Amino acid sequence: MSVESASVQGITLYSHADDFRSHWIRFLLAEKQIKYQLILVDHEDEDLASLNPYNQLPMLIENNLKLFSTSIISEYIDDRYRQNKLYADAPGARAEQRQYIWRFEQDWFKLADTMLKHPDTFEPAQQAKAKKELSDTLISLNPLFQHFPYFVSETFSILDCMLAPMFIRLNSMGIELSKSASRPILLYCNRVFSRPAFVKSMTAQEKNRYSNFVQR
Repeated sequence: MSVESASVQGITLYSHADDFRSHWIRFLLAEKQIKYQLILVDHEDEDLASLNPYNQLPMLIENNLKLFSTSIISEYIDDRYRQNKLYADAPGARAEQRQYIWRFEQDWFKLADTMLKHPDTFEPAQQAKAKKELSDTLISLNPLFQHFPYFVSETFSILDCMLAPMFIRLNSMGIELSKSASRPILLYCNRVFSRPAFVKSMTAQEKNRYSNFVQR
């Protein structure tokens, strides 16, 4: 376990050093310019197991509140700290964001979890199937990245905080998007990866591993 920053606003974030769910929350905190105590742990850490029943990361603690669902942590932070709002205020637009988050969790994150967390036990046939499924889905959604600078929006939102940490790990999953077939997504990635908050949100381990995609 290691601590990387000092607590100012009472938030403690337990985070893995290289995990797209943890990175999502670190990116959100950086975009909102919230200072916090960062504690890097592994998923098997004994202290983590004593803090939440699912032994999962990330986990946020503030005062007596403990949260360990990434989407709940994300929405809580944006509601609790109102600067640089990333969730929509209008009920319809907010519901649409929540629905996209649910879809990403079901359609993309489960595949990414399997490929990134269990690469040694993943059967080659299953791995090839998962890679093709994720690649094909991303390519089919190219139009969603074509007409807006951010995901289906003119402005940066919580959906970008969620997607960018997974996209920067595509190569680690063995997925290489074609420059011709996936140009809108690749341009989107360059745009989001260059945001100062994205670079700030990365751990030293992530900066070393994904140095080809970001400028320090």
